Amino acid sequence: MSDALDIALRLLAVFVVFLVFPLVIGQTEHKVMAHMQGRLGPMYAGGFHGWAQLVADGVKFAQKEDIVPAGADRRIFQLAPAVALLPYLLVLVAIPIGPGGAVGQVLDAGIFFVLAVMGVGVLGSLMAGWASANKFSLLGGLRTAAQLLAYELPMLLAAASVAMAAGTLSLPGIVEAFHWWWVPWQLVGGLVFFTAGLAELQRPPFDMPVADSEIIFGAYTEYTGLRFALFLLAEYAGIVVLCALTSVLFLGGWHGPFGADGLGWLWTLLKTAILAFGVIWLRVTYPRLREDQLQKVSWTVLIPLALAQIAVTGVVKVVIS
Repeated sequence: MSDALDIALRLLAVFVVFLVFPLVIGQTEHKVMAHMQGRLGPMYAGGFHGWAQLVADGVKFAQKEDIVPAGADRRIFQLAPAVALLPYLLVLVAIPIGPGGAVGQVLDAGIFFVLAVMGVGVLGSLMAGWASANKFSLLGGLRTAAQLLAYELPMLLAAASVAMAAGTLSLPGIVEAFHWWWVPWQLVGGLVFFTAGLAELQRPPFDMPVADSEIIFGAYTEYTGLRFALFLLAEYAGIVVLCALTSVLFLGGWHGPFGADGLGWLWTLLKTAILAFGVIWLRVTYPRLREDQLQKVSWTVLIPLALAQIAVTGVVKVVIS
Protein backbone atom coordinates (compact mmCIF):
# COMPACT_ATOMS: atom_id res chain seq x y z
CA MET A 1 0.00 0.00 0.00
CA SER A 2 2.85 2.36 0.82
CA ASP A 3 4.43 1.74 -2.60
CA ALA A 4 1.13 2.52 -4.30
CA LEU A 5 0.79 5.72 -2.26
CA ASP A 6 4.36 6.73 -3.12
CA ILE A 7 3.69 6.25 -6.84
CA ALA A 8 0.42 8.17 -6.59
CA LEU A 9 2.12 11.10 -4.86
CA ARG A 10 4.87 11.19 -7.47
CA LEU A 11 2.36 11.18 -10.31
CA LEU A 12 0.39 13.92 -8.57
CA ALA A 13 3.55 16.02 -8.29
CA VAL A 14 4.26 15.51 -12.01
CA PHE A 15 0.69 16.52 -12.85
CA VAL A 16 0.97 19.70 -10.75
CA VAL A 17 4.25 20.60 -12.49
CA PHE A 18 2.57 19.94 -15.85
CA LEU A 19 -0.28 22.31 -15.00
CA VAL A 20 1.74 25.08 -13.35
CA PHE A 21 5.12 25.38 -15.05
CA PRO A 22 3.90 25.91 -18.66
CA LEU A 23 1.60 28.67 -17.41
CA VAL A 24 4.52 30.28 -15.57
CA ILE A 25 6.60 30.14 -18.77
CA GLY A 26 3.73 31.73 -20.71
CA GLN A 27 3.37 34.54 -18.18
CA THR A 28 7.13 35.08 -18.14
CA GLU A 29 7.21 35.29 -21.93
CA HIS A 30 4.61 38.05 -21.84
CA LYS A 31 6.70 40.04 -19.37
CA VAL A 32 10.11 39.47 -20.98
CA MET A 33 8.82 40.42 -24.43
CA ALA A 34 7.07 43.45 -22.96
CA HIS A 35 10.33 44.70 -21.45
CA MET A 36 12.56 43.87 -24.42
CA GLN A 37 10.24 45.21 -27.13
CA GLY A 38 8.59 48.07 -25.23
CA ARG A 39 5.13 46.46 -25.24
CA LEU A 40 2.94 48.20 -22.68
CA GLY A 41 -0.18 46.02 -23.02
CA PRO A 42 0.94 43.04 -20.87
CA MET A 43 1.88 45.46 -18.07
CA TYR A 44 -1.66 46.74 -17.32
CA ALA A 45 -4.00 43.78 -16.73
CA GLY A 46 -4.80 43.56 -13.02
CA GLY A 47 -2.70 46.51 -11.90
CA PHE A 48 0.80 45.95 -10.55
CA HIS A 49 3.06 44.80 -13.38
CA GLY A 50 0.12 43.22 -15.20
CA TRP A 51 -0.12 40.28 -12.79
CA ALA A 52 -3.52 39.22 -14.20
CA GLN A 53 -2.44 38.98 -17.84
CA LEU A 54 -2.50 35.18 -17.72
CA VAL A 55 -6.00 35.23 -16.21
CA ALA A 56 -7.16 37.66 -18.88
CA ASP A 57 -5.80 35.38 -21.62
CA GLY A 58 -7.56 32.37 -20.11
CA VAL A 59 -10.90 34.19 -19.92
CA LYS A 60 -10.46 35.40 -23.50
CA PHE A 61 -9.86 31.88 -24.85
CA ALA A 62 -12.75 30.45 -22.82
CA GLN A 63 -15.18 33.03 -24.23
CA LYS A 64 -14.27 32.49 -27.87
CA GLU A 65 -16.59 30.37 -30.01
CA ASP A 66 -15.43 26.83 -30.79
CA ILE A 67 -15.55 26.63 -34.59
CA VAL A 68 -14.94 23.56 -36.74
CA PRO A 69 -14.66 24.21 -40.51
CA ALA A 70 -17.44 22.62 -42.55
CA GLY A 71 -15.01 20.66 -44.73
CA ALA A 72 -12.75 19.54 -41.88
CA ASP A 73 -12.23 15.96 -40.76
CA ARG A 74 -14.05 16.64 -37.50
CA ARG A 75 -12.72 13.74 -35.45
CA ILE A 76 -9.05 14.34 -36.29
CA PHE A 77 -9.50 18.11 -36.03
CA GLN A 78 -10.82 17.78 -32.47
CA LEU A 79 -8.25 15.17 -31.42
CA ALA A 80 -5.15 17.06 -32.64
CA PRO A 81 -4.77 19.44 -29.62
CA ALA A 82 -4.75 16.49 -27.20
CA VAL A 83 -2.20 14.60 -29.32
CA ALA A 84 0.03 17.70 -29.26
CA LEU A 85 -0.25 18.21 -25.48
CA LEU A 86 -0.43 14.84 -23.71
CA PRO A 87 2.99 13.44 -24.79
CA TYR A 88 4.71 16.14 -22.75
CA LEU A 89 2.86 14.96 -19.63
CA LEU A 90 4.16 11.43 -20.25
CA VAL A 91 7.71 12.74 -20.74
CA LEU A 92 7.63 14.63 -17.43
CA VAL A 93 6.87 11.35 -15.67
CA ALA A 94 10.34 10.06 -16.62
CA ILE A 95 12.46 13.20 -16.03
CA PRO A 96 14.35 13.09 -12.69
CA ILE A 97 14.01 16.32 -10.75
CA GLY A 98 16.10 15.48 -7.68
CA PRO A 99 18.11 12.72 -6.00
CA GLY A 100 16.59 9.78 -4.20
CA GLY A 101 13.97 8.92 -6.80
CA ALA A 102 12.38 12.36 -7.15
CA VAL A 103 10.78 11.33 -10.41
CA GLY A 104 7.48 9.86 -11.49
CA GLN A 105 8.95 6.61 -12.78
CA VAL A 106 12.56 5.45 -13.20
CA LEU A 107 13.06 3.78 -16.58
CA ASP A 108 16.14 1.76 -17.56
CA ALA A 109 15.93 3.18 -21.09
CA GLY A 110 14.49 6.53 -20.07
CA ILE A 111 16.37 8.53 -22.68
CA PHE A 112 14.82 6.44 -25.47
CA PHE A 113 11.38 6.83 -23.92
CA VAL A 114 11.44 10.61 -23.62
CA LEU A 115 12.82 11.19 -27.12
CA ALA A 116 10.32 8.80 -28.70
CA VAL A 117 7.34 10.34 -26.90
CA MET A 118 8.44 13.90 -27.68
CA GLY A 119 8.36 12.97 -31.36
CA VAL A 120 4.71 11.93 -30.99
CA GLY A 121 3.75 15.45 -29.91
CA VAL A 122 4.67 16.82 -33.34
CA LEU A 123 1.97 14.60 -34.85
CA GLY A 124 -0.62 16.95 -33.36
CA SER A 125 0.52 19.68 -35.77
CA LEU A 126 0.45 17.26 -38.70
CA MET A 127 -3.07 16.14 -37.79
CA ALA A 128 -4.24 19.75 -37.42
CA GLY A 129 -2.80 20.75 -40.78
CA TRP A 130 -4.33 17.78 -42.60
CA ALA A 131 -7.76 17.91 -40.96
CA SER A 132 -8.43 21.66 -41.24
CA ALA A 133 -9.46 21.67 -44.93
CA ASN A 134 -7.33 24.79 -45.39
CA LYS A 135 -4.42 25.10 -47.82
CA PHE A 136 -2.46 27.34 -45.47
CA SER A 137 -2.92 24.80 -42.66
CA LEU A 138 -1.80 21.99 -44.96
CA LEU A 139 1.33 23.94 -45.89
CA GLY A 140 2.05 24.46 -42.19
CA GLY A 141 1.64 20.73 -41.56
CA LEU A 142 4.01 19.86 -44.40
CA ARG A 143 6.58 22.30 -43.06
CA THR A 144 6.22 20.65 -39.66
CA ALA A 145 6.90 17.24 -41.23
CA ALA A 146 10.00 18.53 -43.02
CA GLN A 147 11.24 20.13 -39.82
CA LEU A 148 10.69 16.93 -37.83
CA LEU A 149 12.64 14.86 -40.35
CA ALA A 150 15.51 17.33 -40.38
CA TYR A 151 15.95 17.86 -36.63
CA GLU A 152 15.05 14.52 -35.07
CA LEU A 153 18.37 13.00 -36.14
CA PRO A 154 20.77 15.58 -34.63
CA MET A 155 18.75 15.54 -31.41
CA LEU A 156 19.07 11.76 -31.13
CA LEU A 157 22.78 11.83 -31.96
CA ALA A 158 23.48 14.49 -29.33
CA ALA A 159 21.59 12.48 -26.69
CA ALA A 160 23.48 9.35 -27.74
CA SER A 161 26.77 11.12 -27.06
CA VAL A 162 25.97 11.88 -23.42
CA ALA A 163 24.54 8.36 -22.96
CA MET A 164 27.88 6.99 -24.19
CA ALA A 165 29.73 9.20 -21.72
CA ALA A 166 27.59 8.02 -18.79
CA GLY A 167 27.46 4.39 -19.88
CA THR A 168 23.71 4.17 -19.24
CA LEU A 169 20.36 5.00 -20.87
CA SER A 170 18.72 5.81 -17.54
CA LEU A 171 18.18 9.53 -16.94
CA PRO A 172 18.89 9.33 -13.17
CA GLY A 173 21.96 7.23 -14.04
CA ILE A 174 23.22 9.93 -16.40
CA VAL A 175 22.86 12.56 -13.68
CA GLU A 176 24.62 10.35 -11.12
CA ALA A 177 27.53 9.78 -13.54
CA PHE A 178 27.87 13.51 -14.29
CA HIS A 179 31.12 15.37 -13.59
CA TRP A 180 31.56 19.09 -14.12
CA TRP A 181 34.36 18.59 -16.62
CA TRP A 182 31.65 17.10 -18.84
CA VAL A 183 30.34 20.62 -19.52
CA PRO A 184 33.16 21.55 -21.93
CA TRP A 185 33.43 17.93 -23.10
CA GLN A 186 29.74 17.66 -24.06
CA LEU A 187 29.20 21.35 -24.85
CA VAL A 188 28.79 20.84 -28.60
CA GLY A 189 26.33 18.01 -28.03
CA GLY A 190 24.34 20.15 -25.61
CA LEU A 191 24.10 23.02 -28.09
CA VAL A 192 23.03 20.65 -30.86
CA PHE A 193 20.41 19.03 -28.62
CA PHE A 194 18.98 22.37 -27.47
CA THR A 195 18.91 23.86 -30.98
CA ALA A 196 17.26 20.78 -32.49
CA GLY A 197 14.72 20.80 -29.65
CA LEU A 198 13.82 24.41 -30.41
CA ALA A 199 13.26 23.46 -34.04
CA GLU A 200 11.01 20.54 -33.08
CA LEU A 201 8.96 22.87 -30.88
CA GLN A 202 8.70 25.30 -33.82
CA ARG A 203 10.03 28.11 -31.66
CA PRO A 204 11.65 31.20 -33.23
CA PRO A 205 13.88 31.40 -35.16
CA PHE A 206 12.60 27.98 -36.35
CA ASP A 207 8.90 28.92 -36.55
CA MET A 208 8.40 28.48 -40.31
CA PRO A 209 5.39 26.14 -39.81
CA VAL A 210 3.47 28.99 -38.14
CA ALA A 211 4.88 31.90 -40.15
CA ASP A 212 2.08 34.49 -39.86
CA SER A 213 3.48 36.65 -42.65
CA GLU A 214 3.37 33.72 -45.11
CA ILE A 215 0.75 31.14 -44.11
CA ILE A 216 -1.39 33.01 -41.52
CA PHE A 217 -0.70 30.65 -38.58
CA GLY A 218 0.03 27.41 -40.35
CA ALA A 219 -1.59 24.25 -39.01
CA TYR A 220 -3.42 26.20 -36.29
CA THR A 221 -5.13 28.76 -38.57
CA GLU A 222 -8.62 27.26 -38.19
CA TYR A 223 -8.44 26.69 -34.42
CA THR A 224 -10.28 28.93 -31.98
CA GLY A 225 -11.02 29.17 -28.29
CA LEU A 226 -9.81 26.50 -25.92
CA ARG A 227 -8.56 24.20 -28.69
CA PHE A 228 -6.14 26.92 -29.79
CA ALA A 229 -5.19 27.49 -26.15
CA LEU A 230 -4.27 23.79 -25.85
CA PHE A 231 -1.79 24.17 -28.72
CA LEU A 232 -0.23 27.16 -26.94
CA LEU A 233 -0.10 25.17 -23.70
CA ALA A 234 1.59 22.32 -25.58
CA GLU A 235 4.24 24.75 -26.82
CA TYR A 236 5.00 26.01 -23.31
CA ALA A 237 4.94 22.46 -21.92
CA GLY A 238 7.43 21.54 -24.65
CA ILE A 239 9.70 24.37 -23.50
CA VAL A 240 9.60 23.03 -19.93
CA VAL A 241 10.38 19.50 -21.11
CA LEU A 242 13.21 20.57 -23.44
CA CYS A 243 14.88 22.77 -20.82
CA ALA A 244 14.51 20.14 -18.08
CA LEU A 245 15.97 17.46 -20.36
CA THR A 246 18.88 19.69 -21.34
CA SER A 247 19.65 20.42 -17.68
CA VAL A 248 19.48 16.71 -16.80
CA LEU A 249 21.55 15.46 -19.75
CA PHE A 250 24.17 18.16 -20.12
CA LEU A 251 24.18 20.35 -16.97
CA GLY A 252 24.16 17.82 -14.17
CA GLY A 253 20.50 18.03 -13.14
CA TRP A 254 20.36 18.33 -9.34
CA HIS A 255 24.16 18.67 -8.99
CA GLY A 256 25.28 22.17 -8.08
CA PRO A 257 28.56 23.83 -9.14
CA PHE A 258 31.73 23.04 -7.15
CA GLY A 259 30.04 20.21 -5.29
CA ALA A 260 27.28 22.41 -3.84
CA ASP A 261 24.55 19.77 -4.13
CA GLY A 262 22.65 20.78 -1.00
CA LEU A 263 19.78 22.43 -2.90
CA GLY A 264 18.95 19.16 -4.65
CA TRP A 265 15.92 19.47 -6.93
CA LEU A 266 16.08 23.28 -6.72
CA TRP A 267 19.20 23.16 -8.88
CA THR A 268 17.24 21.33 -11.59
CA LEU A 269 14.45 23.89 -11.48
CA LEU A 270 16.93 26.80 -11.53
CA LYS A 271 18.76 25.44 -14.58
CA THR A 272 15.44 24.77 -16.30
CA ALA A 273 14.27 28.33 -15.61
CA ILE A 274 17.50 29.86 -16.96
CA LEU A 275 17.27 27.82 -20.16
CA ALA A 276 13.59 28.74 -20.55
CA PHE A 277 14.54 32.42 -20.27
CA GLY A 278 17.05 31.80 -23.07
CA VAL A 279 14.27 30.32 -25.24
CA ILE A 280 12.19 33.47 -24.75
CA TRP A 281 15.21 35.69 -25.39
CA LEU A 282 15.84 33.94 -28.71
CA ARG A 283 12.26 34.63 -29.78
CA VAL A 284 12.69 38.34 -29.15
CA THR A 285 16.16 38.61 -30.66
CA TYR A 286 16.45 36.56 -33.86
CA PRO A 287 14.40 36.76 -37.07
CA ARG A 288 12.77 33.73 -38.65
CA LEU A 289 14.91 31.59 -40.95
CA ARG A 290 13.89 30.67 -44.48
CA GLU A 291 12.87 27.07 -45.13
CA ASP A 292 16.05 26.35 -47.11
CA GLN A 293 18.16 27.88 -44.34
CA LEU A 294 16.44 25.67 -41.79
CA GLN A 295 17.28 22.51 -43.73
CA LYS A 296 20.85 23.70 -44.29
CA VAL A 297 21.41 24.32 -40.56
CA SER A 298 20.36 20.77 -39.76
CA TRP A 299 22.02 18.73 -42.50
CA THR A 300 25.23 20.71 -42.96
CA VAL A 301 25.85 22.02 -39.42
CA LEU A 302 24.07 20.20 -36.61
CA ILE A 303 24.36 16.61 -37.86
CA PRO A 304 28.14 16.85 -38.61
CA LEU A 305 28.68 18.49 -35.21
CA ALA A 306 26.69 15.74 -33.47
CA LEU A 307 28.67 13.02 -35.26
CA ALA A 308 31.91 14.76 -34.34
CA GLN A 309 30.77 14.91 -30.70
CA ILE A 310 30.11 11.15 -30.73
CA ALA A 311 33.59 10.53 -32.16
CA VAL A 312 35.21 12.72 -29.49
CA THR A 313 33.19 11.01 -26.77
CA GLY A 314 34.31 7.60 -27.99
CA VAL A 315 37.97 8.62 -28.03
CA VAL A 316 37.79 10.12 -24.52
CA LYS A 317 36.02 7.03 -23.17
CA VAL A 318 38.74 4.77 -24.62
CA VAL A 319 41.53 6.94 -23.21
CA ILE A 320 40.15 7.21 -19.67
CA SER A 321 38.98 3.59 -19.43
